[in-house]
Amino acid sequence: MVHGLGAGSRSWAPLVEDLAEHREVIAVDLPGFGETPALTGDVTVATLTDSVADFIREQGLDGVSTVGQSMGGRIVLELARRGVGGDTVALDPGGFWSDREQAVFSATLRPSIALVRALRGALPTLLGNPAGRTLLLAQLSARPWALSRDTVLPDVLGLADSPSTGDALDALTKGPKQEGAPAGTVPGRVTIGWGRRDLVTLPRQATRATELFPDAVLHWFERCGHFPQWDSPREATRLILDRTS
Repeated sequence: MVHGLGAGSRSWAPLVEDLAEHREVIAVDLPGFGETPALTGDVTVATLTDSVADFIREQGLDGVSTVGQSMGGRIVLELARRGVGGDTVALDPGGFWSDREQAVFSATLRPSIALVRALRGALPTLLGNPAGRTLLLAQLSARPWALSRDTVLPDVLGLADSPSTGDALDALTKGPKQEGAPAGTVPGRVTIGWGRRDLVTLPRQATRATELFPDAVLHWFERCGHFPQWDSPREATRLILDRTS
């Protein structure tokens, strides 16, 4: 399991316990997130993907199913494009913006990250009430007021604290868009899940993603924003289990 910008592997906390009843679950921290040191060279989608591919090879996990969300969704699709892994589930993946959408993404998310850094000390209190969650997380969740503080706090703190947040955001907003994989070239089944109310990777980008990955099956999460593990954890768990069995 490969996380997006934020808490590292802790981003998967709403799903891991239920998944672990049925699967062996390995949730990684990308370089510069969680417990993994930052890369010493350039931080790009390619080098972050290299780090996961190297981990898979070093741990003897050839053919392992991969699951990613946001930046992690892009990384697992890139792994599939390279022929690494087995079945792939990408949730609200980045990399499929138009030029204008990419610019808007950068222009809106950068101030949000600056805000959570400025409010770092007050985040536990702010996220402890529905109004604070709604104020801070309206871009990320379809119903932030309904979430618990414990669900969202790790990811928000991760945005503020992770040393590679800025570099990874640059990689997403200034680097190349995601390349596709022709039909019949991916190593397993590919599933792309998308929140109908995603304001970060907009739902219309799902069409581009499935055009570039024609073998993919598209699953829509209704009443869900950018984080299915927040807004639709049971549905996300079922999808992962069904599409990696």
